[in-house]
Amino acid sequence: MMKILNLGLGLMMAASLFSCNNGSDKNKNSGNGALSSNAAEQVYVAPGEHDDYYAFISGGYSGNLLVYGLPSGRMFKEIPVFSQFPTSGYGYSEETKPMLNTSHGFIPWGDAHHPDISQTDGVIDGRWVFINENNTPRIARIDLETFETVEVIEVPNSAGNHSSSFVTENTEYVVAGTRFSVPIPQQDISIKEYKGKFKGTLSFIKVDEDSGNMEIKFQLMMPGFNYDLSHPGRGQSHGWFFFTTYNTEEANSLLEVNASQNDKDFIAAVNWKKIEEYVNNGGGEMMPAEYAHNLYDHNTHTATSTMKKEVLMVNPTEVPGAVYFMPTPKSPHGVDVSPDGQYIIGNGKLSANLTVHSFPKMLEAIKNEKFDGEAYGIPILDFEEILAGVVEQAGLGPLHSEFDDKGNAYTTFFISSEVVKWKLDTWEVVDRKPTYYSPGHLTIPGGNSRDPDGKYMFVMNKITKDRYLPVGPELEHSAQLYDISGDKMELISDFPTHGEPHYAAAIKADKVAPKSKKFYKLAENTHPYAAKNEGETKVVRDGNIVHVYMTTIRSHFSPDNIEGIKVGDKVYFHITNLEQDFDVPHGFAMIGQNNSELLIMPGQTKTSVWEPTKVGVWPFYCTDFCSALHQEMQGYIRVSPKDSDIELDWSLGDDAEE
Repeated sequence: MMKILNLGLGLMMAASLFSCNNGSDKNKNSGNGALSSNAAEQVYVAPGEHDDYYAFISGGYSGNLLVYGLPSGRMFKEIPVFSQFPTSGYGYSEETKPMLNTSHGFIPWGDAHHPDISQTDGVIDGRWVFINENNTPRIARIDLETFETVEVIEVPNSAGNHSSSFVTENTEYVVAGTRFSVPIPQQDISIKEYKGKFKGTLSFIKVDEDSGNMEIKFQLMMPGFNYDLSHPGRGQSHGWFFFTTYNTEEANSLLEVNASQNDKDFIAAVNWKKIEEYVNNGGGEMMPAEYAHNLYDHNTHTATSTMKKEVLMVNPTEVPGAVYFMPTPKSPHGVDVSPDGQYIIGNGKLSANLTVHSFPKMLEAIKNEKFDGEAYGIPILDFEEILAGVVEQAGLGPLHSEFDDKGNAYTTFFISSEVVKWKLDTWEVVDRKPTYYSPGHLTIPGGNSRDPDGKYMFVMNKITKDRYLPVGPELEHSAQLYDISGDKMELISDFPTHGEPHYAAAIKADKVAPKSKKFYKLAENTHPYAAKNEGETKVVRDGNIVHVYMTTIRSHFSPDNIEGIKVGDKVYFHITNLEQDFDVPHGFAMIGQNNSELLIMPGQTKTSVWEPTKVGVWPFYCTDFCSALHQEMQGYIRVSPKDSDIELDWSLGDDAEE
């Protein structure tokens, strides 16, 4: 116990000393890249020119996904995913509210961690981005034609969906592993009964190869460890998935001490192809599980939410050869697989070394039953039999690794605040550079695939301190861009990121930009309340429910004057943007509306609800500057007392209808 406490104090002191020297370290190392003479030229993108890469950076506790350009570091878009977003009305409009539905009810926020881009033959293809939600376990799919969230599936029997959302090399599956083990099924038992009674699940979510639609194919019932990060096998290891674990002690209190007792925890190696075959032949057991599956339709511009009631659960001990534990020092966080699938790198947070496992040696050890016991019926492979090599004393606090196209790996070190470059096969450290400060993940375009790019790498740092002008006690986090095209890394830029970015995925722009949608075709709009021309606009009353079929076009609403609305009515504004031109959205905002404004894309229909509480004449207007006469794009609604006998009346200009 005392040794563990001393180790923890030592690590905290090292981190504290490094932080205290932030300013002097920055100045001392400025000549290594950040202020070098050509750094500005390398990241400069001239007006009217485009970046070479898209970077999709998790928004952390914002619940969203951020789109940046590289090398400029400019933010292009914030894509709402798990959180309400007033900028566009996501999660406020009637069409998108279902996207935030869960078995716990409507959840207006999320904690987004790890985006991953769909792949074909192990190469990122730019169709979809998947991202996990940690707090209320969910996986979302973003369509890169529209850069909109089109699907969210809740993950049952899970708590803390952290080791996701990584995809297999043909996007057959996206995975979701639970960070916090819990009773399964949930029940009222003492937390002190954790050991043996709490379980973790690893969920394999099938992805339709054409539509991208997701469904939970099966879940694995695993021992009650914490399942932290994961990555798929590729190439020779395709068909396997690897998950780090910590807290193999199964402690339930003071984990910074009690979950750091064992010299080694595990990487769980899962043969998903073997389990898939077992399931396809009738294996596994259906068990009750309530979870939401939310889908957005681009033609109706509307999301639907379906509550599912069961899931297929697999006990890995009933599938021989399905799961093995690979011992890995110590409290491993990241697990990363080399582009050829040969090496599995385990980054133990409390280890000074990087452990590299060999996939061929793993198969040989399995064949020859080179085991070192078992855990809950799952074989533990002999550490020495599967070891490929060790990167000795590479730094303090190793977390995550990615790869270039030249046989190099790059690893972040949280405590010593650096990125270390080392050679696969020889395990030799060939370069190291400071990063400011306390890095978590790093990203190389394609670095989580069979075809990594060797031009840029960027690091997402947890501590910003003196990188930007102060804005109070909290700063945005810092991402730093390195040129890795030469023998030595060169820090060439840093830029702020929103929320707490965790992981990011990056792809060449020419794989995505040509497919980007410019507008929605009105002819394909099948929204039930769409008005596809001004002649279809109308106002309809059904008791105290009023439906307004409204259109927008530069620079007016139709109708723009409405009378006969009463206090206590529930008014649905169904607004269709008639524009058929790129980048001409229109906004809609109603005074006193207690949800959000809307931003309606060209050809799209969105719905907003207003429940007037005060008598008067109330304006509405366009919130998005759309033309020289944008200020004139407004209208009025007359609200009369509840017992008024004023009939509905609406107009555009001098023409009125009833």
